[in-house]
Amino acid sequence: MPRATDGTRRKDRRVKILRDAKGYWGRRSKLYRTAKDAVAKAQSYAYRDRRQRKRDFRSLWIARISAACRNEGITYSRFMSGLRRADIAINRKALSNLAIEDPDAFKTLVEQAREKVEA
Repeated sequence: MPRATDGTRRKDRRVKILRDAKGYWGRRSKLYRTAKDAVAKAQSYAYRDRRQRKRDFRSLWIARISAACRNEGITYSRFMSGLRRADIAINRKALSNLAIEDPDAFKTLVEQAREKVEA
């Protein structure tokens, strides 16, 4: 029985890699050998950055809350400590949105936190 060299499984695997490399610059999108490396690197970056995105957003929310707190004359850490002592459980994403969209409600939270910190 003759040996199969260009089987469909092999071709399908190569086509899948080239399809994933579509839009890459130069030979990275045309040649299998370079496309394979480029796709592997892109997938590793994608995996890493899906986790990094969560950290980046948390940092953004904290920066926004901190800026809003400083406008009210309190630091971020004292504000968060006051919220914890006041038993107000609200996440940083919601606090950030509150500071942007409803400054009056944020101001009341700051006052409640300030009372607990000073007490």
